[in-house]
Amino acid sequence: MLSKQDVGPALRGIDAQRPFARRGRALVEILVCYGLILLVIWTPRPAQRWFYWTAIAWVVLSTCISFAGWKAMGFGIAGFRRSLWVLGAALVIATCAIALAVRLHTLHEPHGPMQWALSFSGYAVWSLMQQLLLQGYFLLRLQRLLPGRIAQASAAAGMFAAAHLPNPILAPLTLVWGLISCLVFLRCRTIYPLAMAHAIFGICIAITVPAPVVRNMRVGLGYEMYRAPRHLHLSQSDHSVSTVACVMAEAATRRWARQALP
Repeated sequence: MLSKQDVGPALRGIDAQRPFARRGRALVEILVCYGLILLVIWTPRPAQRWFYWTAIAWVVLSTCISFAGWKAMGFGIAGFRRSLWVLGAALVIATCAIALAVRLHTLHEPHGPMQWALSFSGYAVWSLMQQLLLQGYFLLRLQRLLPGRIAQASAAAGMFAAAHLPNPILAPLTLVWGLISCLVFLRCRTIYPLAMAHAIFGICIAITVPAPVVRNMRVGLGYEMYRAPRHLHLSQSDHSVSTVACVMAEAATRRWARQALP
């Protein structure tokens, strides 16, 4: 048995080992989760569905095991006002993009509030989930592995963009957005303005860029298997949005059952 004189050094030794254990667990959680996400993106059905539910189960389980608190994951509101400039910038950029699309005759927005809700309400929710994965899961664990905010944000943004390959439009855009949103998150530690800005950017791309050009915002195997309709049209009737960032599936918009998976 340890004497009283030995208890202190022994406890200090255990405490010294805990950071290494936490870093090791964070690395395993990142690798497994990202690997499952890539499998979902690049695996055809029906095997894709198994990987999809496995990825969800892993995210839930590992989050419960390594739970750092709701505020750490971005559910705090203390930095909400400081990050509102991101939302304002998103609105300005979207307005300019829509004005340009009007001039180029590529705008294809839904007609009426009900059609807007049917088209993009699911995507708005998915935007929140994507930001939670990016910041509340991956970035939170990268903080334990990498020194400095720039390195942490850059690594998370790189993973975010890689999940959008091989889409040549979404990959660079998500790299830029991933870096900006991660840096804002590290400063303000709130997810809500980022999720709203994400939804604005995604919807803006969906209604300003013709579906065949961005391939209905598909990524991975869905991008490779996309076949453009014979007759190009700009109506919303055959167009659905899905930016998959650190994705586990395509975002459902108008047709949940049909578009829930790439």
